[in-house]
Amino acid sequence: MALTADKIFVNLPVKNLKQSIDFFSKIGFEFNAQFTDDNATCMVISDHIYVMLLVEDFFRTFTKKDIANADKTTEAIVALSADSREQVDEIVDKALAAGGKVSNDPADHGFMYTRSFQDIDGHLWEVMYMDQSVVNQG
Repeated sequence: MALTADKIFVNLPVKNLKQSIDFFSKIGFEFNAQFTDDNATCMVISDHIYVMLLVEDFFRTFTKKDIANADKTTEAIVALSADSREQVDEIVDKALAAGGKVSNDPADHGFMYTRSFQDIDGHLWEVMYMDQSVVNQG
């Protein structure tokens, strides 16, 4: 039997929790107050996807490894789907206006459109739209 899970929690270290909450709020994300304190917050992406933003000192309590300097190294790219090309542009434009940086040039493959940004801690985010009707045709 294949392993399945119905939710995903991505944990990211942040330098300043208040600034990170402000940044992601400007993009349009909301936070679960039940899982928010001075050390962490739960950013709600959807009913099944969450990003835990953890202050670096608190993040260190979960690992024995060094925390990657996201301004200099890449350990992961968080990729999110959007409902349309326009929504891709809206999300990334909001991220850039809130202080994010362009990560890569936009990519338009006809059936798939992506743009990316770095958040204020240097983590990489990719936002993509894929036309399912084209994908379903093979």
